[in-house]
Amino acid sequence: MIWNRHVAEMTDLTPGERDHLMALVFAVEEAIRHVMYPDKVNVAALGNMVPHIHWHVIPRFKDDTFFPGSAWSKKTQETKAAALEARRKKAQELPVAIRMAISQLY
Repeated sequence: MIWNRHVAEMTDLTPGERDHLMALVFAVEEAIRHVMYPDKVNVAALGNMVPHIHWHVIPRFKDDTFFPGSAWSKKTQETKAAALEARRKKAQELPVAIRMAISQLY
């Protein structure tokens, strides 16, 4: 959902808008879990550089480059090329899976 007005913080939204936004975030998380089978999913709303509401829904794997830190942390390891390629292929399924998850909301 895109708001036509500037919205910097979740509390700038009406309660109904907050509920709708979070339902969308959770639908994206569910689709990511269904397609990617991550070890963990990180959900973050930072917006420090661009003060507009936006959410990061990030599949995390124990062998990912930054695990167990955040996706913005210092690298702790290298992920094998084969694992990255397999995840890239799976990620191609995400747009359809996300659209499907969102379409089932209402």
